[in-house]
Amino acid sequence: MSDTAAVVIPARYASSRFPGKPLAVLAGKPMILHVCEKAAASSADAVMVATDDSRIFDAVSAAGFKAVMTRQDHPSGTDRVCEAVSGTDAEIVINVQGDEPLIPTSVIDELISLMKGHPELDLATVAVPAVRDNMTENNVKVVFGNDRMALYFSRAPIPFLRSGGVEAPMWLHWGIYAYRRAALERFVSLPPGRLENCEKLEQLRALENGMKIYVLTSNLSSIGVDTPEDLVKAEAKIKESMR
Repeated sequence: MSDTAAVVIPARYASSRFPGKPLAVLAGKPMILHVCEKAAASSADAVMVATDDSRIFDAVSAAGFKAVMTRQDHPSGTDRVCEAVSGTDAEIVINVQGDEPLIPTSVIDELISLMKGHPELDLATVAVPAVRDNMTENNVKVVFGNDRMALYFSRAPIPFLRSGGVEAPMWLHWGIYAYRRAALERFVSLPPGRLENCEKLEQLRALENGMKIYVLTSNLSSIGVDTPEDLVKAEAKIKESMR
């Protein structure tokens, strides 16, 4: 069995909240290139951007990174990732979102190392400590068991602190996934589930169908860019790190 690892960055131009987001200029260059640089610095054997838009394809290719054109009718980024790796020998696939320009390279490396060291794992993701009072529905939370397997992902504040209850840590889910190739192919073959359709979180499809997701915890930080306001925050963070 091959342990070749590929980082795939799904990126589409259309976005209801932030059209053209992958090409939004961040610290002097398109945001998608920041993500490519983070991924390229990792231990992955290959890095590619999976897109359905020629503007993104051209920007990525011009910067010297690999881009793959995929179909336009994919229902999710995960489907786009699966198509992109279909012609490769990658056994471990790391899905890094194109709106995570500050994702620490070390987190990508940890996921690759985890999957290589534990061939029994089919899926893995990352969570970081969350501040309960600062969370909104755009922040996805995750709860997991003592075995680090995810129990549930939600836009709601979970675990809910009831009056008189004992505080339990809240964890913020990062949109980065590690897939065993067979698990990725199985996932995209499954129809969207009722919980997925309710919360609009595709990882719930995996849980609904009995697929286990290991949750790697980290104390590092990142900024997911969902809105133009987030882009401003990311820019400030980059400038701060350069001082």
